[in-house]
Amino acid sequence: MQAAPVRATAIPSFTDALRAIESILMSGGQRTARQNAWTSVLEDRRRAKDRVEAQRVLDDAASRP
Repeated sequence: MQAAPVRATAIPSFTDALRAIESILMSGGQRTARQNAWTSVLEDRRRAKDRVEAQRVLDDAASRP
C-alpha cells in the first residue's frame, strides 16, 4: 500500500494576503491610483533628501574663505 502524495503549498505572506484582499476590493483604476500615489511619496522623499544634501554642500562652500 502506497502513501498518498504530499502536496506542498506555500503559505502566503502577510503582504501577499493584503494584495489579494486589495485586488478583490479595489478596481484596477483605484489600485493604479494608489500605486501612483505611493510612487509620488517616494519621489518626494528622494527630492527632499537631495535638497538637504545640496543645502549642506552650499553651506560648506559658503563657510570656506
